[in-house]
Amino acid sequence: MGKVTGFMEYERVEEGYKPVPERVKHYKEFVIGLDDQQAKVQGARCMDCGTPFCNSGCPVNNIIPDFNDLVYRQDWENAWVVLDSTNNFPEFTGRICPAPCEAACTLNVNDDPVGIKSLEHAIIDRAWDNGWVRPRAAKIRTGKKVAVVGSGPAGMAAAQQLARAGHDVTLFEKNDRIGGLLRYGIPDFKMEKSHIDRRVEQMKAEGVTFRTGVMVADLPKGSKVTNWARETVSAEQLKQDFDAVVLTGGAEQSRDLPVPGRDLDGIHFAMEFLPQQNKVNAGDKVKGQIRADGKHVIVIGGGDTGSDCVGTSNRHGAASVVQFELMPQPPEEENKELTWPYWPYKMRTSSSHEEGCEREFAIATKEFIGEKGKVTGLKTVRVEWKDGKMVEVAGSEQMLKADLVLLAMGFVSPVGSVLEAFGVDKDARGNAKASTEFIGGYATNVPKVFAAGDIRRGQSLVVWAIREGRQAARAVDEFLMGFSDLPR
Repeated sequence: MGKVTGFMEYERVEEGYKPVPERVKHYKEFVIGLDDQQAKVQGARCMDCGTPFCNSGCPVNNIIPDFNDLVYRQDWENAWVVLDSTNNFPEFTGRICPAPCEAACTLNVNDDPVGIKSLEHAIIDRAWDNGWVRPRAAKIRTGKKVAVVGSGPAGMAAAQQLARAGHDVTLFEKNDRIGGLLRYGIPDFKMEKSHIDRRVEQMKAEGVTFRTGVMVADLPKGSKVTNWARETVSAEQLKQDFDAVVLTGGAEQSRDLPVPGRDLDGIHFAMEFLPQQNKVNAGDKVKGQIRADGKHVIVIGGGDTGSDCVGTSNRHGAASVVQFELMPQPPEEENKELTWPYWPYKMRTSSSHEEGCEREFAIATKEFIGEKGKVTGLKTVRVEWKDGKMVEVAGSEQMLKADLVLLAMGFVSPVGSVLEAFGVDKDARGNAKASTEFIGGYATNVPKVFAAGDIRRGQSLVVWAIREGRQAARAVDEFLMGFSDLPR
């Protein structure tokens, strides 16, 4: 514990943002990280609790008090060593994780929590700047071959861990670039894709083979490969060619809104809208790109994906942006006595909201209105919850203008073709059925086929995907070798 009384002497210091008028003109990151002195002070606030709830609040179980103390002592290299021991990609989580560790911080009981996420961000950026992040190729090769299907955070984590264990790993991705939803779901202004690219180079040096534009599915004869994949590989072929297969795709089936007028032009899923802008930022030409320029935009869905649509629409130059949320407006402050150390229910305002957005709560869409086949507005109604059921508020119907509607209501399940191709059993929600038990964890009903990440647990956080990828890698290593030295 660096400074015994630090938590009583110092206030929480937040990372800064570049001004709104400046940042909405581009798609670059705009967070201003902590300088050395600010990080030192933030590390000093850590209480080094006897029971550090932050560790269990973090899905990858980062050893948070230790790296807080090392930052306080300005021992950045060892802080990086501690962080790297539990998290393959802190540059991802340090930018886009909602930080459940901070909600669980003991200081959060009656004060502002330690800025753990900002310290993680500071540590990994210094590690890259100082050349401490290097490939760690296995000294001994096992001769075992593993296929990882899906290159999001779960797939990348599993592939890296398995390569470091000495296995020959091939990572298959249906898109043209590695990263999954990190690449084509999260806007560049939240996380620039250079962070993915340099990890890919590190993993190549560690022995991972990347195959992009490859769809793993059993398509009927005569079927055409989709426009984002150049070729297909059958599930049977992978099972023949590899000693183990790890399925790590995302939960990509978007939740729809089947109300009258849904077929009008100008109504799109968020995951039609967001990837196109990321492709343009990468230098691709996107024919017929969905744009918000000069349009009245309504985003249906109050979560992070909806917030990303808000930020992207503002950068396009939308005339107005309104975001709908079906649930009532949360309280400004959580009831810590009831929720700590768990993730609290409270009002959250993102940087995208601050850039310009009207937010509507407890509102439902009854119908899309259009002219000449194009959406021009929405018919809405206010809702309230009575006896656990949602009911409409009488006389609350209204019409709102809309030229572009973006559906960002979450994801219901993975696309079924991969699971069906392998014959993997599904749970009640359509996800791959695989337990996380210590013995035989992440194994599906199909011999030597494992599943981890959103394809197994459903829509979740990047940090949970990293955790599952790491744990699945250990399970696969045990399956192949009879034991494993990989951390779980």
